[in-house]
Amino acid sequence: MTLIRRQFLQSMATAFVMPAVSSLAWTQSNYPLRPVRVIVPFPPGGAGDIFARPVVQKLSERLGKPFYVDNIGGAGGNAGTAQAAKASPDGHTLLFAFGSYAVNPSLYARVPYDPIKDFEPVTLAVAITTALVVNPSVPAKTVEELIDVIKSNPGKYSFASPGLGTQPHLTGEQFRLSLALDLVHVPFTGAGPSNASVVAGHTQIGFSTLAAAVPLVADGKLRVLAVTSKTRSQALPDVPTMSESGYPYIAGDSWIGVLVPTKTPKSIVDMLHREVVQIIAEQDMRARLVTLGYEPVGSTPEEFAKLIKAELETWSKVIQAANIKMP
Repeated sequence: MTLIRRQFLQSMATAFVMPAVSSLAWTQSNYPLRPVRVIVPFPPGGAGDIFARPVVQKLSERLGKPFYVDNIGGAGGNAGTAQAAKASPDGHTLLFAFGSYAVNPSLYARVPYDPIKDFEPVTLAVAITTALVVNPSVPAKTVEELIDVIKSNPGKYSFASPGLGTQPHLTGEQFRLSLALDLVHVPFTGAGPSNASVVAGHTQIGFSTLAAAVPLVADGKLRVLAVTSKTRSQALPDVPTMSESGYPYIAGDSWIGVLVPTKTPKSIVDMLHREVVQIIAEQDMRARLVTLGYEPVGSTPEEFAKLIKAELETWSKVIQAANIKMP
């Protein structure tokens, strides 16, 4: 190939590449270009949904384009997560993932996403504690009294959870197995339906995310007996921890984190990280989150990635030991 021909081909290649690079730069600098879909992989009324809506509203205000919540429940969060994984990596689809994101790969024989390869972490937004709740008709005001009631009425009581393998379910199994209680687990498709069942008295006991339970407690529709965090919740300071109630081995928190499809441009990941962290750090938002039962975190993408890997390993061991399986 002559030098002139080689130079001509190089110049032509550059001519074709430059518009694409320029277009990509324009896209990122003007992000978002259109409404942004925020997938919450659980039904309305759960902890992820309650957290997402005020944050999404703030994102809309700050970035000048509509951000909207799309609740896609089913399969313990797998259905919505799968849709997010298949979305275009341009920042116009976000996933507000729950702790089940790192549990499901060990719980299910097969999941429709790879938690490491399919997503870019943006931030671990908030931590969420689990609460032991009962229908007000249950004659128990403490954890100890509830245990006595269950043991005195074998086979009568059941407990609801937001779904198989969720943190509330695993905590409920800790409660049932460690105390040899005759309890039947009733899984639902999210904290909203789970709590609704307890409110209606269909399942008299529930393990719920505190965030989803707080409004129902305030309305007198649920009674909280204990929380599973190491310290009391600022949202319900009068409610003891499981440890204070005499059961320190029944513990565990979950979380909500923001992710985007893998290969999303780093500039967009950085922008979303900055915006979400600033939103949850605002005084009014922070106070609101604490009141609802969340603990604001706002980690870096790298810290969130490390947490996901650690959680994958931790829950794999727990699920294997408990022999919990899903099809």
